[in-house]
Amino acid sequence: MSSNHSAEEKRPVRHKLEGPQKAIVSFILSVLLTLIAFATVASGGINTDFIYIILIGCAILQVFVQMAVWMHMKDRGHAYATVAILFGVFIVFTCVIMAEYWAWW
Repeated sequence: MSSNHSAEEKRPVRHKLEGPQKAIVSFILSVLLTLIAFATVASGGINTDFIYIILIGCAILQVFVQMAVWMHMKDRGHAYATVAILFGVFIVFTCVIMAEYWAWW
């Protein structure tokens, strides 16, 4: 055996640890989106169609922030949960469309 093992040994792989910075930024973003939605509704002088657009936009952004950071859906190994959530969205969307047709006919 040779005494020079440095050529044969591999350096250990260091994994980057996820610090609290992402959680703090996402928390601030969540609070900011909530305040925007509240301020839009509380102002009272804005057109209702514009209020709906802002509320839906804030809600969609809030969902992405919650799923990516707090539910860790951005990480690998969450394929089953992602498929289940997408299937649930499809079912809800189908129910809303069916309710619209039922109410208007």
